[in-house]
Parts: sequence; C-alpha cells; structure tokens
Amino acid sequence: MTSPKLVWDIGTGYDLFVSLHTLHHPKDFGLRGAWAVGVRSRLPTAEREFLQDILAFMIWPLDWVHEHTAGVKTATAVLETLRHTPPEQRLLQMSYPKPDDEADQRLLEVMDRGSWTAADEEFLHQQYSKHNTHKIWRYKRQNLPILLNAWQNPAEFGDKYLTALEAYYEVFFAEDEERLQPALEQALAEAQELAKGLPVLALLKELSQGVEFEQTPEVEKLILAPSFWGSPFLLYGRHTAVQQVLLFGARPSSASLVPGDVVPDALFNGLKALADPTRLRILRYLVVEPLTPTELARRLRLRAPTVVHHLHTLRLARLVNLTLTPDGQRYAARRETVAETCVLLNEFLDKEEG
Repeated sequence: MTSPKLVWDIGTGYDLFVSLHTLHHPKDFGLRGAWAVGVRSRLPTAEREFLQDILAFMIWPLDWVHEHTAGVKTATAVLETLRHTPPEQRLLQMSYPKPDDEADQRLLEVMDRGSWTAADEEFLHQQYSKHNTHKIWRYKRQNLPILLNAWQNPAEFGDKYLTALEAYYEVFFAEDEERLQPALEQALAEAQELAKGLPVLALLKELSQGVEFEQTPEVEKLILAPSFWGSPFLLYGRHTAVQQVLLFGARPSSASLVPGDVVPDALFNGLKALADPTRLRILRYLVVEPLTPTELARRLRLRAPTVVHHLHTLRLARLVNLTLTPDGQRYAARRETVAETCVLLNEFLDKEEG
C-alpha cells in the first residue's frame, strides 16, 4: 500500500479535550495529582461531577474537532461549533458510533428507544470486557449506567456537556490557552520540516518520541496535529480506511504542564524514572535487546502488570522506544534520552532563579 497523504492541522481545540482527560487521569501523564484536583475544584459542583462521570467513558473527540470545526481550531471555535449543533446530536457526533460495531449499534438502539434495560447493560459489559473501544479509556462495569443514561437522553446530555465545557473553559482553559499557541505553532513548523526528509514511519517515530510502527497506517490520509497536553504520547483518533487523526507532543523539554512551574516535566519525569532500581534493571536489559513486557516479567520475576506499570513510567520519561507489532508491544532503551536528562539537570542547576 502507498504511504498515506499527510494533512497538517493545528488548534487549541484539541487540547481543550486532552487537558480535561489529563486532569482526570493525572498519573497517566506524569501530572501532580494535587494540582489536578485543585484545577477541577474550580468548577461548579454540578459541572465538576458531570465531567468526572462522563470522562469514565468519553475520550478525546479528535475526529470531531478536525471535521466539524472550521478554520483554525481554537477552543472558542470548538465551543461555538457545539453551540450551533443541536443538543440531541452532540453525543452522536462526538462518539462516532459505527454500524459494524455491535456495542455502538446497541447504543444507537437505546437512543432510538429512549430507554435501556438490564439486558442492554449486560450486552455492553460482555462487549467491553473483550476489548476496549475508542470511547472506553479504562473500562469499569459501574460506569455503564452513566453511559446508558447519556444515550437514553442525548438532548439532556448535550445541554449538560456544553455547559460543563463552557465552565471549564472559563475557570481554567481560557487563561492556559495563551501559553499553548506558540508551542503548538513551533511544534507544527518543526514537524513539517522533518516531514520533508523522512518517510512516514520514521516521521512518526520522531514525532512520538519513541513509538515505532512496523507498517504504515493503512489509511488514505494521516492527519497530524500538535498537542501540548498530550506530550510525549501519540494520541489516536478513529481509524477508518479513509483517515486517522494523530496528535503528537508539542510541549518543549524545558516546559511543565503546571503553569509557572520552574521544574520541567521532562527533567522531573526522567529523574523519577531513573530513581527506581527495578526500572534501572529494565533499562539494562533493554540496552542489550528489545523485549516484550512478558519477557521482562520472566527475567525480573515480577508480575506482568507490575512490569507494564514500570514501562509506562519509562515511556512517559521518553527513556524507551516502543515498537507496535501485530503480536503486541516490544520495548528498547533510548540511551540518548538518559544523556538528555543529564543535560536538562545541568541546565536547570545553572539557571538563575527569578
């Protein structure tokens, strides 16, 4: 298959949703939990509880932002687009149910009926227990009634969703948006320059800071957009034969997610990852050869979930390469990042306060 056409996009509208997810799952992104709680506490109680509930099953709607927001996709443009979308259509448009997905088809049936049953809940439980979908970040059965209630009354959900996003924008994201735009523009320009001399697979590895695909994504168009809040991860949108949206990291190594924090995230996460003896042993194994989490678990005599947790910490610190294969994931050490962490530490120590 020929390489997909690269389509570049930019806008703080993507980070409006990614930041919300990060604030509700701070450990996954190396964010201090206490600070995340403080930001969420600024929201009115009803909006705060609503967002906490729905983020159990709604993930970032990257495709919706790209397809429905005209021009530069700022957060204000995203909110304006939502205001002009009928309330009963907001959940449907931002979830992208597919007729060939049995779970999504059942949700559409619930919406048509305007009610749900225990049989619907059991059916979805069986479907989501098999595998996660693009909407389920971390499946838990107790979240199913919240999901089903949303699809049972999409108009009510749509009204509450817009109100909650507007409140979040007003109490936090509006003031944070100003620092994001320059970083997004710089990251986009650097990525476009890289794309001039690299094939698609090599480009994705550079933009993701360590994710290596064994084969080119089988889509006609690959839509690439920078994300400040998603760094250093590669965040996926819906995969179709036509297109896929990918967000790549746009946060400079000298910056922090916490506004005004003088300690860069890349330095903190790097030192934290290297300060654990198990992770140091993992790196030593991975310097010799790429290994899967299962292979590492055998050598370390640890449970696989424990190893996966350590690998996530190393990935967050950009200390490992991750190769995605049809058979699973394989990791290798990124020794250059160890050296970069030392450079960041010396730069930080030599920098004057104030």
